[in-house]
Amino acid sequence: MLKHLKDEHRVTYLTLDDGVSDGDAGEKAVEYCHELIRIPHRTQEKFTPGFYFELAQQLFSPFPYAVKKYESKPMRAAILETLAKGDVDVLVCDFLAPALNVPLDVSSACVLFQHNVEAIIWKRHYETQTNAAKRGFLKREWQKMTKFEERMCRQFDCVIAVSAEDRDLMRTEYGVTCVDSVPTGVDTEYFKPRGETESGTYDLVFTGSMDWLPNEDGIRYFVESVLPLIKQTIPGVRLTVVGRNPSKSLVELSQRDPSIIVTGRVDDVRGYIEKAAAYIVPLRIGGGTRLKIYEAMAMEKPVISTSIGAEGLPVNNGSDVILADTAETFAAGVVELLTDPQLARDIGLRAAKKVREQFGWKQVARNFANLCEETVKRKSA
Repeated sequence: MLKHLKDEHRVTYLTLDDGVSDGDAGEKAVEYCHELIRIPHRTQEKFTPGFYFELAQQLFSPFPYAVKKYESKPMRAAILETLAKGDVDVLVCDFLAPALNVPLDVSSACVLFQHNVEAIIWKRHYETQTNAAKRGFLKREWQKMTKFEERMCRQFDCVIAVSAEDRDLMRTEYGVTCVDSVPTGVDTEYFKPRGETESGTYDLVFTGSMDWLPNEDGIRYFVESVLPLIKQTIPGVRLTVVGRNPSKSLVELSQRDPSIIVTGRVDDVRGYIEKAAAYIVPLRIGGGTRLKIYEAMAMEKPVISTSIGAEGLPVNNGSDVILADTAETFAAGVVELLTDPQLARDIGLRAAKKVREQFGWKQVARNFANLCEETVKRKSA
C-alpha cells in the first residue's frame, strides 16, 4: 500500500529497528518511502530469563506488556523533530503498539491504522488458555489492552480499521466518533501462479509470522488435534509451516515428525504456496483480516480456514474457501480437498478471480489516502 501511496504523496517512514532485517533493507526502503528514519530498539527474546524478568516488572504496570515493550523515548523525540519541520500533513501510526510513542499534542492530523482490535485477541487468548497461572496473566493483559486501546482510539483524530466488523466494534465498544475501514488488499501481480513448482498431492502449507501468538496457537491446535485425524485417511499428508521465529518446541517437533516441516524465515513464500495442494488457516484467536488468505487465493490455492481465520473477509463458504470450526470438520474439509483435485481447482480458480477483480492494492491505497485527506480537512477546519 505504501508503494502506491508513494506515487502521489511524499512518505516519511519512521520505524523502530530491532536489527534483524536484511542488510539491504535500508536500500529497499526507497520502494515505499522518500525518507527512512530508523530508531534502534531491542526487545527481549521470548522465553529467555530477560523476557520473564520484563514480564514480572510489568505485572503492576497500567500498560499491557505487548505495548510497553515498544515504548521508546528516542522514537518520541524523532516524531517531534520530524513534525517540527512543518511539512507533515498527517501522521499515521501503523498498529496499536507504537501509539504509546505518539505525543498527545501535535499540530498535524493523526490517524491510527488498526490492523486488529487488539483487545479481542487477548480476550480469545484468555478464553482458550487452560493453564491457571497463564490464564490469570492473560486476563490482566486483556483488561489492560482494552483500556489502552480505548484511550488510544479516542486520542487520534481518526481510526482506520481493516474490516467493517472491526470498525463497528470500535465504534460501539470504544465510542470512537471518527472510525472507518479500508479493505485488505493483495499484490495480484506478485502473488500469482508461476508454473515453476508442481503441487504435491498431499501437501498442506501455512504461512505467517510464527512469533505472533495467534499463528503459533493455530498451528499447535492443528498439529495436536487436526493432523492426527487427517492421517487416519491420508497417512502421507505433510504440513509445511513457513514463517519467521518459530518456537523451539515447534522446531523440535518437526525434527521428530517427518510429516511436519518448519522452514523459519524465507525470502519468498510463493514457491511453498505453489507446491501445496491446499492452504490451511487454523486460527482460533486473532482479529482484523488475514492477508495470508488473499495471498493464497491469488495463487489459485484452495483455502480451508476457521471462521476466526477468515474473519473480516468477504468470502463465501464452499465457493471461495472452506470454513470449518471443529477439529473433525476441519480434518474432513482437508481430506475432501486432497482427495478431490477438481473441487480443489474449482475453489482455487473462483477465489483467484474474486481477489483479482476486487482486492488489488492500488484501489485500497486510494481509499486509504482519501480517508487521510478527509482527516486533514477536519483537523484544519
